[in-house]
Amino acid sequence: MAIVIAAMFGIAAPASGASKLRLIEHSTTDAVTDLGAKGDSAGDLLTLSSEIFADDNKARVGSANGYSIRTVVGKAWECFWTVTLAKGQITTEGPYLDAGDSIMAINGGIGAYSTVRGEMAHT
Repeated sequence: MAIVIAAMFGIAAPASGASKLRLIEHSTTDAVTDLGAKGDSAGDLLTLSSEIFADDNKARVGSANGYSIRTVVGKAWECFWTVTLAKGQITTEGPYLDAGDSIMAINGGIGAYSTVRGEMAHT
């Protein structure tokens, strides 16, 4: 599964100078906690921990951790993830769809990513 972080660095680059960071996610520990009604139901909790690889899918460059809450049975989760790389972290939030691509907002970052803004596509 690929993560594409399309980001603009507010101070470091003008609006036309958007840059993309393409990363590959290897899910390592996804776990669903069944809350409420038995089986897939609104309110269930998905926790995740993943390894993040460079675009060539060879070099491990970081990790991702986060959680999602089931909002629409069989269709969607609402998620909050942190991608940790050598030079900082990027936080994202938004819907994760069971089918198709998901686009999440980049909330911000720290370190080299302290001025990041934009979106993350989970394809």
